[in-house]
Amino acid sequence: MIIHKVKVYPSKINLPKKNQLAWKIAEISSDNSKLNKKSVDMVINRIIDNASVAIASLNRKAVISSREMALKHFRKNGANLFGVNKKIKVDCEWAAWSNGTAVRELDFHDTFLAADYSHPGDNIPPLLAVAQQKKISGINLIKGILTAYEVQVSLVKGICLHKHKIDHIAHLGPSVAAGIGTMLKLKTETIYQAVQQALHTTISTRQSRKGEISSWKAFAPAHAGKLAIEAVDRAMRGEGAPSPIYEGEDSIIARILGGKKALYKIPLPKKGEEKKAILETYTKEYSAEYQAQALIDIAKKLHKKIYNLNEIKKIDIYTSHHTHYVIGTGANDPQKMDPNASRETLDHSIMYIFAVALEDADWHHEKSYTKKRANKKSTIKIWNSIKTHEDRKWTKKYHDPNPKNKSFGAKVIVTLKNGRKVIEQLDRADAHPYGSRPFKRANYIKKFLTLTDKIISKKESDRFLNSVQNLFKLKPGQLNKLNIDINKSKLFKNNKKGIF
Repeated sequence: MIIHKVKVYPSKINLPKKNQLAWKIAEISSDNSKLNKKSVDMVINRIIDNASVAIASLNRKAVISSREMALKHFRKNGANLFGVNKKIKVDCEWAAWSNGTAVRELDFHDTFLAADYSHPGDNIPPLLAVAQQKKISGINLIKGILTAYEVQVSLVKGICLHKHKIDHIAHLGPSVAAGIGTMLKLKTETIYQAVQQALHTTISTRQSRKGEISSWKAFAPAHAGKLAIEAVDRAMRGEGAPSPIYEGEDSIIARILGGKKALYKIPLPKKGEEKKAILETYTKEYSAEYQAQALIDIAKKLHKKIYNLNEIKKIDIYTSHHTHYVIGTGANDPQKMDPNASRETLDHSIMYIFAVALEDADWHHEKSYTKKRANKKSTIKIWNSIKTHEDRKWTKKYHDPNPKNKSFGAKVIVTLKNGRKVIEQLDRADAHPYGSRPFKRANYIKKFLTLTDKIISKKESDRFLNSVQNLFKLKPGQLNKLNIDINKSKLFKNNKKGIF
């Protein structure tokens, strides 16, 4: 691993390509490094994970809209849409748009948290769509996904976007472009231009995850993937990009992020080094913001310790800066305390999530978010008793560079009306790679079977799981086996029409 120092240079200094971050990214994208077996196995796990949450969300409004938009862009030799018959194909960028929205809608796939936030699984839909359209082999899809994860994890470790209120999809555009570059075996120069274009076009503000959170939260990464595909297409045709996109005098860093005096340190593997960053990422056992995962586990444990929840006077949650200010009371978002808030808002409210999990000793991706559930009087009472606090010790653990020590947990103190305090704390979710029961292949398959139950047939379920676990052997033109068909009558439609 090499730490690359990235800063702004005035235009009068002609920064050589070889010293630019986008070039460094392009170099590792085109290095044809050896495959790591554990990384390959994890790629398969994450494709299963994505399929699970995508199928479960097929009839949610945002996904219906994205699918109907995509179905207006038929292409004979294009890519597939989740849930739609394999014979029906659309332009790959529109497949990426629809499938990416389906994967992101429930906020239930993988995550990586460091200097910034990310859902690296968002890379998979655009890469798979291009792979299907270009008839790429299973092994080359694997290589592309590993590059995309490597680039995204590296950028998330080194550059904080949230501090400047920029949405985390700004790291997704470059990672998707890099992954496609690996998959298509493009030259370093082409990938370099595509990475820069993808970054330039995917900058947006953090408002998409602030205040009254809308369906755009699901659309945002899908949009970034779609734009990255288009950036690669232009670069393949010989078109250039704003350059240097990270280090230039009017670049992303200079004008949007840390400014002309900022210094960022980006860790990237050496050329030819195995790509293993995917092993540092983690999926979700529960359909909620990742920083809520350990707190749901804590709530379930506290449920057993507190005999009568009506005796609760107050609940104090001591946690990291990010948890307190993004999904806690530190966000100062009144919507996070509103029983009638959108699902997208409630899954970013640790106060709501903790109250429900404490009462139910469980969490369900649909039942835990219903209007009836959110308006339950006993829940609202607990909900309003919760306050979060930043604890520097938890913030320090959150940013620990050692994956084995990194913590996304909290300490919870429940004060009862009689003055007794009930305390529980957890460094990381039980399902985390370094938790008490880390997710293995069997857990991913169980999640898939649970979320797709009564939506797809057992025959289709078995076929998909067999195909994806043999991804390494799939030949060019066989990646449509990773699509999942469901009965057409089970796919809802939107009565409202758009332009297409």
